[in-house]
Formats: sequence, C-alpha cells, structure tokens
Amino acid sequence: MHASEESPKERYKNLVKNAVIDFDPSQQYALDALQNLYQELRVGAANQPRFFRRSGSGILGLYLWGKVGRGKTLLVNLLVESLDHEKCLRLHFHHFMAMVHQQLKHHHGSPDPLKIIARHLAQQYQVLCFDEFFVSDIGDAMLLGRLMQYLFRYQVTLVATSNTPPEDLYRDGLQRSRFLPAIEAIKNNTRTIHLAGHQDHRNKHAGLDKIYFTTQNSTHAETLTEDLLKRYDLPVGDTTSDPIMIMGRKIPCVSQNGSTICFQFSHLCEGPRSHLDYMEIARQFEVVILLDVPLLGGVAYERIKARGTEDGHIGSGATGERAVALSRTDDAARRFIALIDELYDQRIRLVLTSQVPLCELYTHGNLMFEFERARSRLMEMGSSGYS
Repeated sequence: MHASEESPKERYKNLVKNAVIDFDPSQQYALDALQNLYQELRVGAANQPRFFRRSGSGILGLYLWGKVGRGKTLLVNLLVESLDHEKCLRLHFHHFMAMVHQQLKHHHGSPDPLKIIARHLAQQYQVLCFDEFFVSDIGDAMLLGRLMQYLFRYQVTLVATSNTPPEDLYRDGLQRSRFLPAIEAIKNNTRTIHLAGHQDHRNKHAGLDKIYFTTQNSTHAETLTEDLLKRYDLPVGDTTSDPIMIMGRKIPCVSQNGSTICFQFSHLCEGPRSHLDYMEIARQFEVVILLDVPLLGGVAYERIKARGTEDGHIGSGATGERAVALSRTDDAARRFIALIDELYDQRIRLVLTSQVPLCELYTHGNLMFEFERARSRLMEMGSSGYS
C-alpha cells in the first residue's frame, strides 16, 4: 500500500507541537499500535511484531474502544490520512450500513448477495475504517454476522472505533445469538485496545452557550426563536415555511434559506424518521436549528416476549426472551441522538432550544450510554474549533 510522507506518529507530534491537541499519555499505546499497523500496511507483515499476525495470510486490524472524548476518532483519522485513500475506505458505521442495504437491493435475487458485496469491497479496498461501531438495529445485526466473516475471509483489514468492547456489541438485542459470529470474527481479526484515559478532550474548547439555549417560558421561547431566525438570515413570520421533501416524504419546517433550516423537535425527531433522513439534511444544509427539545428519558421496563409476537419476518427468537421496552420518549431520544451523530460526522452546525439545560435533558433511562456520547458531541459542536 502506498503511504503518504507523514506517519500517524509524525502527524500526532505535529498537532501537539502546534497546540492543536494536548499530549495525552493514555493515547500512546493506541498510537503505537496504529503506527505499527501503518508500517505493516506499508511494507508488509514479514518483519512486524507477532501480535499483529494471525494464522494464515493477512494483517490483524484494530478495534479502539473507550468512553466519549478519549480521542479514538482523532487517532484513527491520523492513520487514514497516512494511507493511500484509494485503498482505504473510512465511513461512519451508519453510512456503511446504508451502503450495504443499497447494494443488497442491487443484488436482489443473487444466491449470496453478502458474499458478493464483501468480494467487491475487498477488490476495491485493503482497509475499512468504521467510526462509532454501534449496533442497535436487529436488521443490521442479522446482516453483519455473515458479512464480517466474508470481509475477513477476503483479507480486508478492519480499523474501528466504538464506545463498547466487542463482546458488548448489541448486548440484550433481540436474537443476539445470530450476531455472535460477527463478534467472534472481530475478536479473531482485530487487536482490541481500550483507551482508558480520564480526560474528555471534547470539553477543552467547550462553548455550549453558543448553540444550546434554555428557554424560561413560552414568551421567552418565541423571542429566542425570532432572534435565532434573524441571526441566521431566515425568514421570520407567523406561518410555517413550506415543508421540505426528504427521502420522498414531506417534513414540516419553521423556516429555511439556501444554507440553514429550522425545525420543531416534534417534526424532526418524532414520527417516521431515520438516520437516512438526517444524512440527506446534512447533505443539503450547513446549519440546522432545532426548537423546543423536550425533557427526554424516563424509566425503562422489561417484558417477557411470547413467541410470534414480534419480528415475524425473521422469527421472534426463543419463547420467554427478555426484551427491554423503552420509556415513552426514548424513540424520539434515539432519533435525536442519531441526528446529532450525523450532523457531527458531517461537521454541520446544530443550534438548539429547550426548556431544560443540557445536564438535565436526559438523566435516566435506557439510553444513558448513548446520550453521554451525544452530550459530549454537543459540547464540541459549540467550540470555536468545530466547523
């Protein structure tokens, strides 16, 4: 693989030297592993340390996990920037799955479309980099078991970041047993490294007051909305703007111009929305304003599932299987998190208003882990370095 002039370690040193980032001792073990992987991809595996070797040919990849803000994405980006971009595909995990679903439609009717998709990826790329590897959708979980096995069989090297170790992926998910082969494939074909530092680097340049506004009452909310619309040169009026067409469906919006759009939370995060909608919004606009974000979260409860009551198209799993039911607002909260993830990944500015401060927005519920990532990302999105 053709390499660029700067290695991951050289890039890291330059960022520290120019005060773009702070030196973090807890990142150095992962940085060493990325440097070794870079060298192995560059000159071959013959003389590299044994911990990067696996039985047979091929190169062992990396799976970096840890709490939000520990620098996982930064470190992986250093590797990606040092590699030949024609041989390295870096995608947010949601984008990768959207691509897979699109390819499945294209190969509909083929005896084993996942094998075809894996082979085509292997012919194009030597390295796949997934940011935010997190599986919550049962359909994705069913696909990944075989797809990951095929990718590794074709000697594709995986580099991934996640907030959870491989063995905790899709924990408590329906029919998780069918996802276990994917976990085993990841564990057997990547080296797992835990970034266990205590520093949240996203808080360094926090400026949440620039993008997150707490309203005191309805009158204050109306005044704040009018101020934000004027600030971003959006039409101000008593009537809602014409709806925007996204993925073949109309979504009401408050106001819009060529680069900025304003939505009510209820229209964008409640109802039939998915990350595909948010991907398209991020493609069309530079700034998204979200009004009246409500108090989210609540106590989740468990129920015992009877056979045949859910997921009939793929089977409902074992009778008596435990399922976690989300609280009343958690469907909207999950979409809100997906929106933040997508806008963050595409470096889109997000401005919000809510009746409660961010620290009180989601304090208990089944999505606490995911919301912590969203909170940290909002902190970074308000910083001067975010663009």
